[in-house]
Amino acid sequence: MIERFHTTARMSRIVRHNGTIWLCGQVGAGATVAEQTRDCLSRVDALLTEAGSSRRDILQATIWLAHMADYDAMNAVWDEWMPEGCAPARACGEARLAGSDLLVEVIVTAAVSA
Repeated sequence: MIERFHTTARMSRIVRHNGTIWLCGQVGAGATVAEQTRDCLSRVDALLTEAGSSRRDILQATIWLAHMADYDAMNAVWDEWMPEGCAPARACGEARLAGSDLLVEVIVTAAVSA
């Protein structure tokens, strides 16, 4: 059974199926990429908890940065947030994001917590 949470005509914020959770892209508030990354990852935490998972169960993450020059600053926040030994498969690239004020977007796939 496919479960969808916070669904609109365009998308669902969470989709859960056969023990796997997909989150829609998460962005955050703030003036810097570090602030936005911290807020974004807080939103990821909340959605994962709601779906029955956690950051320890992330299988894959795709990160889009408005500017690759922000890679190190984003990674400093990511590395602090990700539990040791739980690093997922991950990709990071540069893209034009939905708003000119957005600096980072994170898309996560996770397993339901055991």
